[in-house]
Amino acid sequence: MDFDERLCRRDCRPGLAVTIDKRSIAEKAARPERHVAVVVVGAGAAGVAAAIEAARAGVEVLLIDENPIDNDMMAMDVPLYFGQRMQPSVRNRALMMERVVETNPALAEAHEAGVDVQLGTYVWGAFVNGPTVRELPGPMLGLADDRRSWLVGYDRLIVAAGARDVAMGFPGWERAGAMGANGAVSLLTRYRALGSQRMVIVGSGDLGLRTAALALESGVAVAGIVEVANTVRGDEAIARSLAGRGVPLYIAHTIREARGRVGEIDSVVLVQVDESLKPVAGSEREIACDTVCLALGLAPNVELLHLVGARLAFDSALGGWIPELNDQMQTSVPTVFAAGDCTGVHDAMLADPEIARTQGRLAGIAAAQSLGAATPPKIPLPHRGRGQGEGAVHTHWQTWLQSLINAGGLDVNICQCEEVTRRELVDVRPPRYLKWESPQMEARSLDTMLRDGPVNQDQIKRLTRAGMGPCQSRRCREQVGLLLAQAAATSIDRIPLPSFRPPIRPLPMNVLWPTDEPAAMREDWVSWFGIPTQFSPHWEAGMAIAEPTAQTRLILSDE
Repeated sequence: MDFDERLCRRDCRPGLAVTIDKRSIAEKAARPERHVAVVVVGAGAAGVAAAIEAARAGVEVLLIDENPIDNDMMAMDVPLYFGQRMQPSVRNRALMMERVVETNPALAEAHEAGVDVQLGTYVWGAFVNGPTVRELPGPMLGLADDRRSWLVGYDRLIVAAGARDVAMGFPGWERAGAMGANGAVSLLTRYRALGSQRMVIVGSGDLGLRTAALALESGVAVAGIVEVANTVRGDEAIARSLAGRGVPLYIAHTIREARGRVGEIDSVVLVQVDESLKPVAGSEREIACDTVCLALGLAPNVELLHLVGARLAFDSALGGWIPELNDQMQTSVPTVFAAGDCTGVHDAMLADPEIARTQGRLAGIAAAQSLGAATPPKIPLPHRGRGQGEGAVHTHWQTWLQSLINAGGLDVNICQCEEVTRRELVDVRPPRYLKWESPQMEARSLDTMLRDGPVNQDQIKRLTRAGMGPCQSRRCREQVGLLLAQAAATSIDRIPLPSFRPPIRPLPMNVLWPTDEPAAMREDWVSWFGIPTQFSPHWEAGMAIAEPTAQTRLILSDE
């Protein structure tokens, strides 16, 4: 007996017939365009390996990857921090598609294995039945390209969504030319369309050193590598090689500001810091450059995993919040698997893509087995690694943030999209452009919020709008969390992730829903959005309405 039937038997009077309110959304929800046994999201090393293994086991597989990314999305730093350093050639979609395929030979192998490969397609949402949704025929993903969006149902989902750059603000970082290392590497390799001539790299871990080496190989001058610590943090051999090629290493330095013309970076001002991370007087130096590449670290992309209900846990050594997995790369949701950088990223994975590839193979085999496919030969469990030790990664990020605050102050935008400064975030102030002042807001602060319980990013987001812009907190999420932890005198793992809701990336309305609503939905449009009808008494409508469920309303009428 389902919930609605129990409700009817409990509440309905004898002699009354029960029908579905024609104005409810029951039976009017969008249906999936197709259903696939296994959907793999992400065509990096892990995703392609997972798709190939599942397909070879005899399972129908759909492999989705958002590359080549639309130029408008790149301009909003989605999904990576591209920093307006794309060449005009990225507007040539056919050329970019050719380069994406050319630089990922494993895609051809996936195609030959029978995988349905869809490039230039991104996931904007995931929908599963739960406490507030019960009418879905099964789990679904919202997909879109540059023309339309649609829904796809699945039996098993493998998430290989990768990782994104951790960004930290400084005066002038809103100018074109401030970008992330992952964004730079993508433009250098996958697109061959990086528009930088002279780059300063911030961060001397393996990510920064390898990005510097790649930039030099691609003809981009590296004017220096900046590190707040007293020593290089990455591979010493790579650091010596870069120094031998004339790349200066600025140890115990941070950024004072980026300067330049309106909207463009022309130079960056560095300053030496002492043991307390305060600027050393007279140590400023200005370096000519058109790009400041932030290589502070990477954070796993867990938005999609969050939407499907996978349990996440905090592990600083692996970049922050990551999915809990068993030895088959299965999440807490039995139908969902994960592999690659979205499960945790560390320096060893940068040096050896075989780690992610092995994770992907294991996830693909496990997903196929769970659907009854023949058991393939066992493969060794991937070594996930432990990075730099418990808490070390976020401690280093906190060090960078404090040095930038000491050098640049609190009146620096922490959220570029909504123009929220560090000071406004800590003081819990609404954005300046709202021009909204009230005694209640003046009395509100982080201290008063702490009296109500632990602070979280959702509270701050709603009160200050930090993280609510087009980039959907991709540039500010970590620094907001770190600043809140610092201001609240707590550890970063005590600051929960903000919640994620579809769409998990911006997309035009004409793409999200390119066609008009169906006639059945349009027929009662006013009853959903017209204020007067919301307050019409039921006797005027000639019907009695019981308490609504989450999806339907029961109409009781005399037979």
